[in-house]
Amino acid sequence: MSVEEYTKQTLWPILIETVHAMIMYPNHKAYTRDVILPEKPEITAAELAVRLKMPLGEAVVILYELGEERKMKP
Repeated sequence: MSVEEYTKQTLWPILIETVHAMIMYPNHKAYTRDVILPEKPEITAAELAVRLKMPLGEAVVILYELGEERKMKP
């Protein structure tokens, strides 16, 4: 399932809320943005989860949010 497909699920807002409450979330997101995406911009959520040893749901939310941030940049 792609990141976009996850966003259409009924429980998507709950997943976001849960991920935002995770202690390592800010660090994982920053590391993904600053280190991983420049190296491998097309990384999948599954690959990210394995690489950072984090839940798949956290990886999905991080990739979604970083993708949305990139869309907002001029």
